[in-house]
Amino acid sequence: MPKNLSITDINQMPNLLFVEALGSIFEHSAWVAQAAFDQGPFTSMAQLHATMVGIVDQSSPEQRMALIRSHPELAGKEATAGTLTTDSRKEQSSAGLDQCSAEELSQLRALNQNYQAKFEFPFIIAVTGLSRQNIIDALALRVQNTSKVEFETSLVEIAKIGKIRLNALFADCSIDGTSR
Repeated sequence: MPKNLSITDINQMPNLLFVEALGSIFEHSAWVAQAAFDQGPFTSMAQLHATMVGIVDQSSPEQRMALIRSHPELAGKEATAGTLTTDSRKEQSSAGLDQCSAEELSQLRALNQNYQAKFEFPFIIAVTGLSRQNIIDALALRVQNTSKVEFETSLVEIAKIGKIRLNALFADCSIDGTSR
């Protein structure tokens, strides 16, 4: 994925390059970037993010569920097998999930299994800036929610992840418009 892009760079990209550059903002869901391309040009990174989130929000319940299910389990089989996307690997690593103690890993796996059994999709949280314990605590708390609450919460977390990933692409300022 290219780094240090400007909104002008994004607006000047042909469709294929746009989707290539932004297709991983939403995990394994380049369809979001494809739909966003058709709604450009964008006046800001914030508008681009809002457009992408709006596309997800306006998609069918089946598409949103597929988006949720495209995310890996935290410290799960994809991490063990080394098949996480580059972004997911960096995010999980930044939260120390690749350095779990045996006890933490056991706790995470049990909670993930309970969560998956209850909701039929993986637990999703924007891990950037969180500790392993923050993540374990959130998972233990959220497994008590209803399916509807978790479906909506997962989409909110996916939007946060998208914002973090877009911020990583842009050089001049963050999504909220502040200079770096």
